[in-house]
Amino acid sequence: MGACVSKVTCCCRKPHNGVTHESADAVTEEQGEAYELPAFQEFTFEQLRLATSGFAVENIVSEHGEKAPNVVYKGKLDAQRRIAVKRFNRSAWPDPRQFLEEARSVGQLRSKRLANLLGCCCEGDERLLVAEYMPNDTLAKHLFHWESQAMKWPMRLRVVLYLAEALEYCTSRGRALYHDLNAYRVLFDDDCNPRLSCFGLMKNSRDGKSYSTNLAFTPPEYMRTGRITPESVIYSFGTMLLDVLSGKHIPPSHALDLIRDRNFNMLTDSCLEGQFSNEEGTELVRLASRCLHYEPRERPNVRSLLLSLAPLQKDVETPSYELMDIPRGGASSVQSLPLSPLAEACSRKDLTAIHEILEKTGYKDDEGTANELSFQMWTNQMQDTLNSKKKGDNAFRQKDFTTAIDCYSQFIEVGTMVSPTIYARRCLSYLMNDKPQEALSDAMQALVISPTWPTAFYLQAAALLAQGMENEAQEALKDGCNLEQSSSSGH
Repeated sequence: MGACVSKVTCCCRKPHNGVTHESADAVTEEQGEAYELPAFQEFTFEQLRLATSGFAVENIVSEHGEKAPNVVYKGKLDAQRRIAVKRFNRSAWPDPRQFLEEARSVGQLRSKRLANLLGCCCEGDERLLVAEYMPNDTLAKHLFHWESQAMKWPMRLRVVLYLAEALEYCTSRGRALYHDLNAYRVLFDDDCNPRLSCFGLMKNSRDGKSYSTNLAFTPPEYMRTGRITPESVIYSFGTMLLDVLSGKHIPPSHALDLIRDRNFNMLTDSCLEGQFSNEEGTELVRLASRCLHYEPRERPNVRSLLLSLAPLQKDVETPSYELMDIPRGGASSVQSLPLSPLAEACSRKDLTAIHEILEKTGYKDDEGTANELSFQMWTNQMQDTLNSKKKGDNAFRQKDFTTAIDCYSQFIEVGTMVSPTIYARRCLSYLMNDKPQEALSDAMQALVISPTWPTAFYLQAAALLAQGMENEAQEALKDGCNLEQSSSSGH
């Protein structure tokens, strides 16, 4: 989490125009380790719009994509801290006070076993939650849809232990209810350690159901009463023990039949052959069947789960990213990536070289940008706007960057046309005038118009370097390089 903490300190020094609750930093001492994060805060809708490049489809990370009633986007707050933003259906939380109360309550939790809630937004009809971003996919992806190798047994045991620790932490802080616990709710951080998503600590809507998954996986008492209890969460934990054991999403009723018939082969993932002892397998099956007991009071509590799972951990030394065979977060350096001339110039903050490249490229990257102009817009005002652009371009070519800023600002303020290139040019003009914060804002606006434009990421990097933010600049360069590579390979 080292890189994360360095980003955190800059978040805490300067609240993002939002309201911050509690101290500047919330620090939780857990198992001998301090976990440092900014305190919960309320963000503006504009901040989150910018962070997600205008809620771009390209930034959707939740399953079912934009068709889902509540969509999760990845984003970057002020081009620095990576975040996940959950945007609720407009009718989900009609009472803003109720939404804020719930969000603030979950936002007090701070644990390295959670993908923690950093803040929320409650403006007009908009209801959004902001959490830590976890870059290494979900447990569902690693168990059910893996590509190169199945998850190893020691890692599976670690997942269920960490998940039990997350639930115990939440329970100890008065948040024992978790809605729709399933393999999509477990996410992997930069170091590939599993974390429980904080989003499940809040319902999808004020009066919504606690379970959206297939009814075959729903606790029997929930089917009768429609209410979730701490024992219901244990039942869902049991279904996840089955997921981990089998590598498949087996309905509990079918799994219990297999257990009663002692048909363990059908229950265990064939990819795990030879990786665990009979005793370990039997203990996990026994624990799953206790969690799935029809009578809620017969199920174990979270503390009991921990006592059963802790002794099964044989490999506690190997880091998770090694067990998962995934490069550690930030491991690939910019030096190892093939940099385009613009990326290379931005990495050196060579403003003269950046100017030459932008001037040479012209406006060809604006092709395909939506500019719907009605007949009425082709008026004197439109002509003035185009004249502003022309004057700005001349000033930019002549390296009169102060005039370029003024002319491009006039073009942008009228707002009848959008152009990522004009934001890119004004961004460089700001850098030439030693205004890196304004430059960074323009690079982010360019991404709102064109979310997959590598140039905008490279200019972000230059603006971040001008503010001494080396790590964040490296991240922006990597993002741009990855986009450039994927577009050149036709993906």
